[in-house]
Amino acid sequence: MTRRIVRTGVQLGVLAFIVMFIVFFLDNRYRVLPQSVHSHLPLHHEGLVITDITVQTCSTVNPLSKCMLDQKKWHRVEKDLYLNSGWVSKAYVHIKRKREEELTAGDKIIIDVRVGKLDPAIGEKAQADEKWESRPAGVWIKRSAKRHASDSKKSITAVDVLFGSDVEEPRTGWELVKGALLLDSGADNKDPKLSIRRGPAAKVEKPVPRIRKDGKFKIMQVSDLHLSTGVGACRDPEPKEHNGGHCDADTRTLDFVERLLDEEKPDMVVLSGDQVNGDTAPDVQSAIFKIAAVLVERKIPYAAIFGNHDDEGTLSRTAQMSLYESLPFSLSQAGPNTIDGVGNYFVEVLAHGNNKHSALTLYFLDTHSYSPDEAHYKGYDWIKPNQISWFQTTAQSLKDSHKHYTHIHLDMAFIHIPLPEYDPTDKPIVGTWKERITAPGFNTYFKDALVHQGIKAVSCGHDHVNDYCTMSKNEKSGEGELWMCYAGGSGFGGYGGYEGYHRRIRVFEIDANEARISTWKRLEYGDIAKRLDEQVIVDAGKVVPPQR
Repeated sequence: MTRRIVRTGVQLGVLAFIVMFIVFFLDNRYRVLPQSVHSHLPLHHEGLVITDITVQTCSTVNPLSKCMLDQKKWHRVEKDLYLNSGWVSKAYVHIKRKREEELTAGDKIIIDVRVGKLDPAIGEKAQADEKWESRPAGVWIKRSAKRHASDSKKSITAVDVLFGSDVEEPRTGWELVKGALLLDSGADNKDPKLSIRRGPAAKVEKPVPRIRKDGKFKIMQVSDLHLSTGVGACRDPEPKEHNGGHCDADTRTLDFVERLLDEEKPDMVVLSGDQVNGDTAPDVQSAIFKIAAVLVERKIPYAAIFGNHDDEGTLSRTAQMSLYESLPFSLSQAGPNTIDGVGNYFVEVLAHGNNKHSALTLYFLDTHSYSPDEAHYKGYDWIKPNQISWFQTTAQSLKDSHKHYTHIHLDMAFIHIPLPEYDPTDKPIVGTWKERITAPGFNTYFKDALVHQGIKAVSCGHDHVNDYCTMSKNEKSGEGELWMCYAGGSGFGGYGGYEGYHRRIRVFEIDANEARISTWKRLEYGDIAKRLDEQVIVDAGKVVPPQR
């Protein structure tokens, strides 16, 4: 009797398994299970999947022409494909998207996208047996109605638009669709391109910068890139006859940056403002992505602050910082929203190995843009009292933990607009002083706060053809208290033509074993292998005067 019960139980189990297998096998292709069942199945993609894409073009002179489709069905990517340069035309990408549990038997999931004049089934041998659907602007989509199409790693879950023949896509899980969207002529073509994400949004974890085994840590400060949407136009290129006189600003700028990244092999990069050239970057995102891509490709951590030109375009500082925060290898932070500015934060560089103690603290502050009181203080804005208070409180709160570090802890700061004390009159300098210092007219004495909290060096950008470091001294003792450095301008989209000026980038090398900070510059043209104006600015944790 017992054997019969066991045998019957096994037979029923096998039968149940076969039935479930057949049902789910059929459901995978024909979706035979009711929606109530699907709603309780696990979601492979939290969020949305894309079921359709189209491009809607409208005319600003035709009142019956609409740029917005039915908002209950379609989501519009808020970027005019003409970047507001069309005489009378605008065009937008629209997408249909649904949650996986809301999919019906009639829904199809987009699993691939192409852009071009020809049906991919004709133009690509590998796609000869596939069915592609045509959409406006040369968009072709391949969709699947299979039950688990939304579970597939091929399913498209997000769509974006980027611009420029030199555009890059640094986001994890995203890829650019080859070829620009095919728009009507009559406008300056900014090469709009689709970027698609497959699967769920990737989780981005911030890197942990750490002193190397040899005790060193190298920072490359890249300032005033002045990147555009598209390759951009060179300003003041030197020498003028280089490359037969042809100069694409962003191409030459990024070639320079990439060469130095490969030669210097920095442990971290600081983008110290004016990454974006406001008036030539109608799509700020595309400009930012170009510099981010070269850093992500090399897996180099980086931290960004803003200059006075970054937010002159379409994106606010808050929106731009959200982009930076979402990108791989970014250490950038918006900072507290209770004080002025966006991008007031610090980064701890930990000691070598599994040591959790900080060996170096880097402070980043927003120096804002233009003077809020032009009648009394012409020129540029200043670091606000609440920022200084935040800095002092933060620096003071970190001192106890820094005492546990077995060597001398070091501190540096980065800003964009120079402080009034950068004036090198009656101060020693190393480097070149070629233009008037455009510091704010109102002094909130942030320099004194830096000295009081033991910061040994601060470095800025902004004045492209100043590249010197100058040392301030204690009025009573005459000893050095703070080095104030310029990075020098690196980008060909910004000015730089004073007396044959060549673009440059500053490097700082920290030796944690010796509590030493050295710095030098590298040139884009000329003696490109030389460490220009190499000097030790801090030794044994103390500010030291020029050695020559």
